[in-house]
Amino acid sequence: MGFHGPLYMVLAVLALTPCFASAGDIVHHDDVAPKRPGCDNNFVLVKVPTWVDDVEDIEYVGVGARFGLTLESKEKHANKTRLVLADPPDLCRPPKNKLNRDVILVHRGNCSFTTKSNIAEGANASAILIINNRTALFKMVCGANETDVIIGIPAIMLPQDAGASLEKYIKSSSRVYVQLYSPQRPLVDVAEVFLWLMAVGTILGASYWSAWSAREVAIEQDKLLKDGSDDFTHTEGVTSSGVVNINTTSAILFVVIASCFLVMLYKLMSLWFMDVLVVLFCIGGIEGLQTCLVALLSCFRCFQHAGESFIKVPFFGAVSYLTLAVSPFCISFAVVWAVYRRVSFAWIGQDILGIALIITVLQIVHIPNLKVGTVLLSCAFLYDIFWVFVSKLWFKESVMIVVARGDKSGEDGIPMLLKIPRMFDPWGGYSIIGFGDIILPGLLVAFALRYDWLTKKNLRAGYFMWAMTAYGLGLLITYVALNMMDGHGQPALLYIVPFTLGTFLTLGKKRGELKALWTRGAPERPCPHVQFQPSQSQ
Repeated sequence: MGFHGPLYMVLAVLALTPCFASAGDIVHHDDVAPKRPGCDNNFVLVKVPTWVDDVEDIEYVGVGARFGLTLESKEKHANKTRLVLADPPDLCRPPKNKLNRDVILVHRGNCSFTTKSNIAEGANASAILIINNRTALFKMVCGANETDVIIGIPAIMLPQDAGASLEKYIKSSSRVYVQLYSPQRPLVDVAEVFLWLMAVGTILGASYWSAWSAREVAIEQDKLLKDGSDDFTHTEGVTSSGVVNINTTSAILFVVIASCFLVMLYKLMSLWFMDVLVVLFCIGGIEGLQTCLVALLSCFRCFQHAGESFIKVPFFGAVSYLTLAVSPFCISFAVVWAVYRRVSFAWIGQDILGIALIITVLQIVHIPNLKVGTVLLSCAFLYDIFWVFVSKLWFKESVMIVVARGDKSGEDGIPMLLKIPRMFDPWGGYSIIGFGDIILPGLLVAFALRYDWLTKKNLRAGYFMWAMTAYGLGLLITYVALNMMDGHGQPALLYIVPFTLGTFLTLGKKRGELKALWTRGAPERPCPHVQFQPSQSQ
C-alpha cells in the first residue's frame, strides 16, 4: 500500500501530543491560596468507599481541603462510619439532628467552607463531606480574612453526581456508611520503567533499521560508481527507498501546523472528533505494522521471493505479494483494537500499533544534517513549553494536557500515546508518553547512527551512543520531575531536547566536526578513505 498519504495525515496529529503526563491528575493547581498556620494541608485525593444497607457499593473519589485533620493513608486504619444528611443542607447554622461521631453530608454554598467545618465539628461530627455544585472537584481553601481555621475533623469535597447519589440513598431511609482514607502513590511505578524501556527500545530499533537501510543503499551506489554504470547517474538525485529528507522550512512549518491542529483539537474535542482521530491512528497503525512485518519477514529466505515479487493494484500501484499477504492481518488487528479500545487490555494493541508507526516514521523521515535537527528540536522545545505551561494564561488551562487526556470526548485520552497501566498505584490510571516525545528526538538519534556507520566511526568515537544515552537520561529526568510534581503533566521535550541536542552539539564542537555535521551531515556513500578495491600506485 502507498505509505505517504496516510502517513502525512497521521504525522499532522502525532505532533499534537509531545507532552508527558500521568493519569489521575484530576485536581487543579492552586496559585492563590498560600499556606498559613491551620490552613497548610497538601491537597490530596481521598478514597470514599460506601456501603448501603451493609452491602458494599460504589467507591467515590474526593479531594481533601487545605484545612482540617489529615486522613489515614492505610485502608485498614480508616474507620467505617455512618453518613448522615445535614439539616439544614448547607450547614450554615447548627444542625437540628444530633450526631454521634457520624460523617455529615452537606451542600456547598451560602457560607464558607471553614464555617461549615467548624459547625460540623461543634455538632460532634467525625468528618464533613461537602457536595460540590458541579461534577468537577474543587480545592477548598481558607478565606483571606478568616481566623477560625484550626479545625479538628477532615473536610472532603465530593463531585455533584457522587453527592446526589449518596443523598438519594439517605433520603430513601437506607443506612449508608463510608470510609475515608488517602493512600499515597508509590515514588516510582513499574509502569514508568516499562514505558522508559519501550521509548528507548523503539528509538534504538528504528535507528538501526534506518542506518542499515542507508548503508545498504550507499554501498550499492558506491559499487555502481566504481563499475561506471549509467544506473548511478539516474539515482544520484533521487532519495532512495522512499525516504523523505526534511529541511529547515518544513521543520518550522511542522510546529506551526501542529499548533493549529492542537487548537482545533482543543476547540472541537468531542466523541465524534475522537472517532476521527481513532480512524487516522488506525490508518497510520496499519501502514506502520504492515511495513514492519514485511521488513521482518523479508529477513527469512522463505519470504524473500514474495517480498521481491510485485503486482499492480489499482490506487496503490506496485505492491509486493508479501505486503498483500500481511495486509489483512494488519487491517484486522487495527479494526479489532478500534472496536474494543475501551476494554482494560486495549492498551496493548494501542502500543503495538503506535510503536510500529513510530518505527516506520523514523525509517521514512530523515533529517539530512544537524542544522535541520537543531531547528526542528528547538521549535518543538518551545512548542511543548508554550502549550503545556504558557497556554494557561490565555485558555485558563493547559491546552496540551486537556487534549492528551481527551477531556470532553468521553474517551480515556487520545490514541496517539504509548500507555501502560500503573500497576502498583492505588489510584490506578496510566503512565503515558506522546508520540512526539519519541519521534522528534528519535530523528536526531537515527541521524547520529547513520552518520557513524557511513563515516565508519565506532561506538565510542561516534555520536549515536552518546545521543542515545542522553535521550534515556532526559526521559529519566522527565519521570523524576513528573513524580516531584505529584503526577501533573510535564512537557517531556523540556528535559529531552537539552540533553539530546546539547550532547550532540557539544561533542561536535569538541571534536572539530560541528561544521561538517551542521551543513553536510551523513554522506550519501561510505567515506572515501575506505575503498572496496586496492588503491593503485603511481
